[in-house]
Amino acid sequence: MYHHPKPKEEYNPKKRLGHVHVYTGDGKGKTTAALGLMLRAAGHGYRSVMVRFLRGYRDVGEIKMLERFSDLMEIMPFAHEERVNFESPHPIDYYLAQQAMDYARKVMREARPDILVLDEINPAVHFGLIDYRELLDFLDNRHQQTEIVLTGRFAHPEILNYADLVTVMHGTKHYFDREGFSPRYGIEH
Repeated sequence: MYHHPKPKEEYNPKKRLGHVHVYTGDGKGKTTAALGLMLRAAGHGYRSVMVRFLRGYRDVGEIKMLERFSDLMEIMPFAHEERVNFESPHPIDYYLAQQAMDYARKVMREARPDILVLDEINPAVHFGLIDYRELLDFLDNRHQQTEIVLTGRFAHPEILNYADLVTVMHGTKHYFDREGFSPRYGIEH
């Protein structure tokens, strides 16, 4: 059956961007889902930026892979190599989290990517490195046609309420729990 083509202005797919996604929960795959969305978007010529909170390591597959697609995807890590001690965060952890938020604002203002991922922002908020009201203000003042993805455990209830899409990854079984397991390059790194 023949369908009439839609008028060009109605069919502009970028006009339909602008939703807020939250990928949270205790299961594996939150950042991986965000990276998959970035890869899918790149296939359609969309530009994506990932701002990484709490993760500073650079010898990981996603950073190496994205170097090959730097014209469409960028990852900016704002953390040091060691894990953050959430029971007693170092002043540098607060500083780097704020630097990540400032960079996200700058990217939104100047680059206006089609997709902006704030990776591990949820635990940064949960543990007080970023105030949830600051994140809500950022979301309220985002570019209307930028899709935002917020990842990490412990998503704040106000953020969950604000979001257009919430996916909770639930861990049922994980090999991390096995004695002697160490992360593998290409799978966990």
